[in-house]
Amino acid sequence: MKLQQLRYIWEVAHHDLNVSATAQSLFTSQPGISKQIRLLEDELGVEVFARSGKHLTHVTPVGETIIAMAGEILREAEKIKQVAQEYSNETEGSLSLATTHTQARYALPEVIGPFRDSYPDVSLHMNQGTPTQIAELAATGKADFAIATEGMDLFNDLVMMPCYRWNRSVVVPEDHPLVERARQPGGLTLEDVAAEPIVTYVFGFTGRSRLDDAFNAQGLTANVVFTATDTDVIKTYVRLRLGIGIIATMALDPIQDSDLVALDASHLFASSVTHIGFRRGTFMRRYMYDFISLFAPHLTREQVDAAVACSTRAEREKMFAEITLPVR
Repeated sequence: MKLQQLRYIWEVAHHDLNVSATAQSLFTSQPGISKQIRLLEDELGVEVFARSGKHLTHVTPVGETIIAMAGEILREAEKIKQVAQEYSNETEGSLSLATTHTQARYALPEVIGPFRDSYPDVSLHMNQGTPTQIAELAATGKADFAIATEGMDLFNDLVMMPCYRWNRSVVVPEDHPLVERARQPGGLTLEDVAAEPIVTYVFGFTGRSRLDDAFNAQGLTANVVFTATDTDVIKTYVRLRLGIGIIATMALDPIQDSDLVALDASHLFASSVTHIGFRRGTFMRRYMYDFISLFAPHLTREQVDAAVACSTRAEREKMFAEITLPVR
């Protein structure tokens, strides 16, 4: 049994059983992969993949177990390489992030610059996706860190730590009636917002659940006419007067969005918390600790190690319960 053979079955399983696509991604030949998989199956005495002629049709039940174990072995092998690299050169390596568009566009730029200044030889890779995709990327080791706000139940297998709180704003064109309404005694109300067509995030993105919770709690129905995963897209359709926008306050650019008016909505919707996390058992290199502390200064190396030591999510949440998070 060779490590290369385990990598082949893992990669084939994660390329929808497409051996040709797997070969391209690994810069090797299709016949070579097929041969090594057959050799491994012969050695084990079981089929990892069921076949119809020359085509792989599905993973066998025993193959599911073998592939899962192969994934663990490959991750442990990668950790061995990382340990060696940490001692040979602790300032070189790579760091892969999985997050949403809002975090990538508005929260991370102020971190990436200083990090690159400190670690110019660390290559950075950004993966944007849904909370489900983010969780899967981190859980399978394809991303080192997951940064997310929504769907925390998806991240139960990860060590997730709170970074900061953030609030929302209602954004409208300068001449919109809500601008004047917000200046009146009592300010903007949830009823005012519910009476307007709304442009906001797709459910499951960027704290969208907080919006739905607020409307439901007051027996109101939000007239959501357009949703998107990209804040810049939401602002575009606000400019086209499709509706009022409800976005993360941090996603407002004072220069590029000078044609829009931001109305504070922190009194209407509960704040959300953005978390950063990684797969339990990840070998944490020095630059990984430093990236976390740049993103969330209260998450020192000692705090991160203490979070890893917690055996349950509830224990970890209790540990962070007394910490006052910064607000963006």
